Amino acid sequence: MMLRYGVKKLWIDGKWCEATKYSQLIAPYSKERIASIAVAGEADIAAAIAAADRARQTMKRMAAHERAAILERVAVQLKEREVEAAQLIAYEAAKPLKLALAEIERTVQTYKFAAEEAKRIYGETIPLDAQRGAEGKVAYTMQEPLGVIAAITPFNFPFNLVAHKVGPAIAAGNTVVLKPASQTPLSAYFIAEIFHQAGLPSGALNVITAPGAVAGDVLTRDERVAMITFTGSEQIGKQLQQQAGMKKVVLELGSNAALIVDNNVNIAAIAERVVTGAFAYQGQVCIAVQRIYVHESSYEQLVNTLVERSKQLKLGHPLELETNMSALISEREDERVQQWLEEAKAKGAKVVLGGTVIDGIFAPTIVVDAHPDLQICREELFAPVVVITAVSSMDEAFVQVNDSRYGLQAGIYTNDMTTALRAAQQLEVGGVIINDIPTFRVDHMPYGGVKSSGIGREGVKYAMQAMMQLKLVVMNSMPAAIPPI
Repeated sequence: MMLRYGVKKLWIDGKWCEATKYSQLIAPYSKERIASIAVAGEADIAAAIAAADRARQTMKRMAAHERAAILERVAVQLKEREVEAAQLIAYEAAKPLKLALAEIERTVQTYKFAAEEAKRIYGETIPLDAQRGAEGKVAYTMQEPLGVIAAITPFNFPFNLVAHKVGPAIAAGNTVVLKPASQTPLSAYFIAEIFHQAGLPSGALNVITAPGAVAGDVLTRDERVAMITFTGSEQIGKQLQQQAGMKKVVLELGSNAALIVDNNVNIAAIAERVVTGAFAYQGQVCIAVQRIYVHESSYEQLVNTLVERSKQLKLGHPLELETNMSALISEREDERVQQWLEEAKAKGAKVVLGGTVIDGIFAPTIVVDAHPDLQICREELFAPVVVITAVSSMDEAFVQVNDSRYGLQAGIYTNDMTTALRAAQQLEVGGVIINDIPTFRVDHMPYGGVKSSGIGREGVKYAMQAMMQLKLVVMNSMPAAIPPI
């Protein structure tokens, strides 16, 4: 049988490398085998690290304008192949094509931001003579790349979340070992080829596909790796942090993002945006709208409006431009979400829309009367399910939002400026989005969470800050007198 995307080997040191084992990649929607993917062993991962380590000095010495030019060429080439790249996402991740095209557009922009930031790596001068005894000395700081960056990425934005790690790393002069999600390796190999064609030195970007436990163990244990940057589950992120020792770690982990709707809001005007936040890409977005807390005076209208609007979503093949929602990343996820919903219904929650799988696609689902201790409220759903709860005041809404171990982003719709400012102050999250959904993100803003939602920030400039180290240089402008002969 001819595979749509053929056989993919490992990308190490600027060339394709055979593996001793291969696995079959299955399309989540059609269930067809679309590729045979190399499975890296410990020796393969070590070879990728060695290649990145050898390329480290080359990247460190490369001028900023050269790094910027490479990233610009990557952006141009990806734009030229945007349809091909979007179709690849639709096959390997069941992302509806129009959302996949939007992801490629964002990815192009992310690499452009990285190219710009490569030319804005600044230090500062230090007035040492502010302290007695330091007269005649001049000091300045400079930023240097860390070295080898291990980047571990998830399936839900296989191009753009790779760009958020690889782009800043290259811009800062680092080298990278990239471990993409098992379900979305094709996009990682695709971008590796583009980087190679754009002139990136061999070894500066290596892509290995391997079981997460194997890759995580090798990458955290190897002393040549200077930093781990990971986007994924809370459980794996905490495990990586424990194993990383003295390495730098940036973690973007789970969330159960909340939206607050005040009593003075035009429900009809916000409904489509809220539906998008809840159900875009089947809810498989870290900051998808999962919990909604709406003032009791607007509760019934919001529920009814969202139900009617959600019924209009088209479920179908991800390659069809009209499709709004397609299959979850695996059938196991269908089963998990179904179990959580059954648990919720057994404890009094009501499913007012959806709750079933239709032709292999989990339908958009709206739940009401859910107790806050249920898994659908407390855990990260990562599915097209939203829970709506009535509150008597905005103070109650703030308490409910904060009653979570997660804190990535939250949104609030309100026409009251005081309420908006109070939300900004009181919500325990990494980002407060006022008069929009928590799902809002642009690629140069600082993005990250508090509590169990992670450590550190992404957004190109902010990721680069974590991927560099500060060096101090002190010069004595008044050398000591030369002793007589």
